[in-house]
Amino acid sequence: MKVPRTIVSLLVLSLLGIVSPSVAQRSGHAASEVGDSSLPAGPAGKGTAGNNYADFRYGVIKSISPSEIVLTKTASGLDETVKFNKKTKFIHDGKSSSLDSVKVGDKVWVDAHVDKKTGDTIARKIVSGTSLM
Repeated sequence: MKVPRTIVSLLVLSLLGIVSPSVAQRSGHAASEVGDSSLPAGPAGKGTAGNNYADFRYGVIKSISPSEIVLTKTASGLDETVKFNKKTKFIHDGKSSSLDSVKVGDKVWVDAHVDKKTGDTIARKIVSGTSLM
């Protein structure tokens, strides 16, 4: 069986720790083709929770006020303040909810943008709970 050169290259780089298996997935080859069967394929037509929230910020709520939350344990390692506005949507366990549904210590995924005028990080959507798909 002839194996395409890109698959072999990705496998070698993955084994060396230079390329993560997710790069191999984005190349269009199944995880089993590059030797990593531990990657979830996800249901047909739906990505895994990690894929669905890839562009979201992750963090643990450190503090909450009526106008903002502060996240800790973020990707940057720094605390991040995220503000709300009237358009911010809260999703808890896959259902529409409100600010009351989140509390200090909750793990959340935040879809946010930076306001060009103020430089504040404004939440579009805050997702929490166990049902993330």
